[in-house]
Amino acid sequence: MPISKPLISMTAAISLGFTSSIALAQEIEHFHPDGKLPSEHTLKVFEEARANLPFFDTQDFEEQAKGFMGAPTSMIIMADAGNVAWDKERYQFLRDDDNINSIHPSMLRNSQLNLNFGLYEVIPGIYQVRGFDLANITFVRGETGWIVFDPLTAAETARAAKELLDEHLGDIPVVAVIYSHSHGDHWGGVRGIVNEDDVNSGKVEIIAPRDFMQYAISENIYAGNAMNRRLFYQYGVLLPANPFGHAGQGLDLNVATGNTGLIPPTRVIEDGVEEIEVDGIKMVFQNTPGTEAPSEMNTYIPSMKALWMAENVMGLVHNIYTLRGAQVRDSLRWSKYINAALYSFGDQAEVMFASHHWPRWGNDRIQEVLRDQRDIYAHMNNVVLHNVNQGVTINEIHNVYQSPASLDDGWTTGFYHGSRQNNVRGIVNFYIGHWDNNPATLIPLSPGDSAPLYVEMMGGAEKIMIKGRELHDQGKYLEATEILDKLVHAEPENQAGKDLLADVYEQLGYQQENSGLRNAFLAGAFELRSGIPGGESPKTSGPDVIRAMSTELFLDFLGIRMDSTKTVGMSFKINLVLPDNGEKFIIELSNEALTNIEGYQATDADLTITINRSDLEQVMMGAKSLNAQIENGTATAEGDLEVLSFLASTMVTFEIGFEILPGTATRVQNEKSNPFSIDAFADIPE
Repeated sequence: MPISKPLISMTAAISLGFTSSIALAQEIEHFHPDGKLPSEHTLKVFEEARANLPFFDTQDFEEQAKGFMGAPTSMIIMADAGNVAWDKERYQFLRDDDNINSIHPSMLRNSQLNLNFGLYEVIPGIYQVRGFDLANITFVRGETGWIVFDPLTAAETARAAKELLDEHLGDIPVVAVIYSHSHGDHWGGVRGIVNEDDVNSGKVEIIAPRDFMQYAISENIYAGNAMNRRLFYQYGVLLPANPFGHAGQGLDLNVATGNTGLIPPTRVIEDGVEEIEVDGIKMVFQNTPGTEAPSEMNTYIPSMKALWMAENVMGLVHNIYTLRGAQVRDSLRWSKYINAALYSFGDQAEVMFASHHWPRWGNDRIQEVLRDQRDIYAHMNNVVLHNVNQGVTINEIHNVYQSPASLDDGWTTGFYHGSRQNNVRGIVNFYIGHWDNNPATLIPLSPGDSAPLYVEMMGGAEKIMIKGRELHDQGKYLEATEILDKLVHAEPENQAGKDLLADVYEQLGYQQENSGLRNAFLAGAFELRSGIPGGESPKTSGPDVIRAMSTELFLDFLGIRMDSTKTVGMSFKINLVLPDNGEKFIIELSNEALTNIEGYQATDADLTITINRSDLEQVMMGAKSLNAQIENGTATAEGDLEVLSFLASTMVTFEIGFEILPGTATRVQNEKSNPFSIDAFADIPE
């Protein structure tokens, strides 16, 4: 939408004593009819940041721009299905500093750095396409072709990146792909740059760290529906790109939505440090499990003095605890692996590059960044545990922890993706769990049950609204959330209460330096005002991901989908036989739990199903039902088929539009995120 030039700057507005509603009324149009402009209290937070942070230091901008070779004429990449896969054009409003008074200046700086878009030469022989997705795609010249590090999220964006490379450097084939770690924005676009037949024939090698397939699949399946729903909060994927809405994601500006594919690795790096030759180039791989991902590795290329730090070292502090939901990471181990890279390769490297952001050149600069990143992860771990051992709890640590001034005064460790508050809470959880040691919180009431008691004791909704508005007007936004959250949970249909809480969330969102916190508060405000939005979110699974699931993982997920309350008093055993790969399983229902064990067969099974794994994959992907496979002879069944009918009746299809905030589900568009688009046991006779 059009944005006019400001009448006065934010600095002038404060110095002249204007309130935000006067100073900003004609500057920017809010995307939501009920949206509010930044308050005078929020503007003061921004002014303090401008006064105290080293905005005079422009080294990151110089490094970000270095080596630029060219970009496509359009910033929009279309998906094969006809929708937009990637749109960087909609973020160009970020270039207009003077016109943006609703984004924390430090976050705005990070988002402006992430406006890079095009092909860059890192050094001769190493090239990156940046700004085509959440991650970078990197091309290293081997003896016969390109070695690709991290082929993005979607086939369409990866293909567009390769086309841009070809335009400038000639059409040279890809001969190897390296997945640095198990997160989908680093492998999902592989089919855009290589053909699976070439992988199967040995023409293209795919290299990954140990346990890659296990975590690439399980992280996206077990709690995948909840993680996809939570993505709206951390990543703000359905917020409009706008100075009052989505304004960046820390790692880049957003996530591509296109075709996600996965071709399994042909070579796995198993040792802690392993040296191999890839298309004539010697590479030293350093496995770093339990850092940014449970399966991850750094790479050093001695002949180029080039150090690839995957997603372990970038232009910010990453998540120890990620709001979308994932295993809590080990901050101390992360620091130690960075330290190992520093002392193993850091004294030799002349360029350091990674799967996000821009490279660093020169050995002094590389060592500076490595040390700063090593130290912030160690500092968080050590200071948190120092306080925990003196009685500070998970509900206090975020208000106690302070990162070192020596790091806060620079730009190498900005909290743009991981936040101080949630990282340190995550560390407490990693070591001693969620309980704060207060017996009152051992068996807490659900919010919907406790909130009415609070509302009654506070004197009712009217008094809460009066006090909430007073706290809002005083800029005491966190205090306001304490009482308004209770009101909304007690009275989900109280739209005035939801609107006031939305106003509070919005100001808290504007004030955040961290993109995830900003998005979470603004997403909450959006849903409180308008209900749960519809629209396409990035998907964490697709046919390749489902097909790559192990049989055990598929059976485990059936146990997660099963509504155990429907199985009271029921039990059965199923033998599953997969002749083409030799697998055998017992699937057993007892005590309302569905379990499986590989390598065994029950002599007293109620049903035995024999089906090739290749045919079972059709069931896993939802292309065919198991009953149809039995009926057409693809699978055979011996025993009581009513067991399958009963199992089918217990399966729940997860919906992505579940309610997070009370009273927001009235306009839900129920989009299925369950990876099985057709129920695996559909059409079984009752």
